[in-house]
Amino acid sequence: MLVNIVKGLAAASLCPVRSCLLQSTRNTFVLKRRFPPNLYKKNQKPGKLRGRHYVYDLVEDTTITKKPNLEVVLTAFVEGVGSKGDVVSLKPNVAYNKLLLPGLAVYKTPESVAKYATVKDEKEKEVHSSAYAQRTVNKLESLILAVVMNKDHPWKIEPWHIKASLRKAGYYVPEHAITLPETPITGPDLLKQNKEFYCTITINNLEKARVRCRIHHWSTEPSDRLPYVFEHWKLDSEPLFGDNGTPADQPKVEQKNVEK
Repeated sequence: MLVNIVKGLAAASLCPVRSCLLQSTRNTFVLKRRFPPNLYKKNQKPGKLRGRHYVYDLVEDTTITKKPNLEVVLTAFVEGVGSKGDVVSLKPNVAYNKLLLPGLAVYKTPESVAKYATVKDEKEKEVHSSAYAQRTVNKLESLILAVVMNKDHPWKIEPWHIKASLRKAGYYVPEHAITLPETPITGPDLLKQNKEFYCTITINNLEKARVRCRIHHWSTEPSDRLPYVFEHWKLDSEPLFGDNGTPADQPKVEQKNVEK
């Protein structure tokens, strides 16, 4: 008898301890009886429920219902979202993880709207033409643009050449927003093959993006074409211009002072 009691106490002491921090799942299911019970008169005892009365149909599952967007007030400029003081409506997960946790936004209240609409720190204020301008600058500066030029006929790179190359890459840029280097780029010249130069693209007359461009020669005659280079943008390239703006393939002229 005593042995059984000791074994029972030992088994009870070895049970895993449940954490007091466990929370129940926050979900709600809206159900409807398939067979409603019969009505009963006032002050009358309800009838006994049968098995069919415990059959339910699911009306709504709140765990899969789309949550409404969450409105927040930005406390700083956020690329692709808005500027300081703007009220934006985003998905709850995005607003909480990307804006509220890092401190880039607060919940929308009359006090927060009034605070961030009037209080502006000029030192930390950033000027942007739109919420997506900086994202466009980052995309363009990460691009290595292939400028395909004719191998058989003379040419000079002009803004419309860059415009056509950007259109092939999926970017539509007007010619007046493209600024080329001061030194003219002419050809055909195989010494300039796969060499880089920069052009500047102005976005909304405010932001400027420097795009890396590489020259590639192309011929309509298949026999005169240069060998195909697989994923040329991953290879290293030399600059087309030197530090003083002259082509990198031309030697620098040394000037010596002659004493008389």
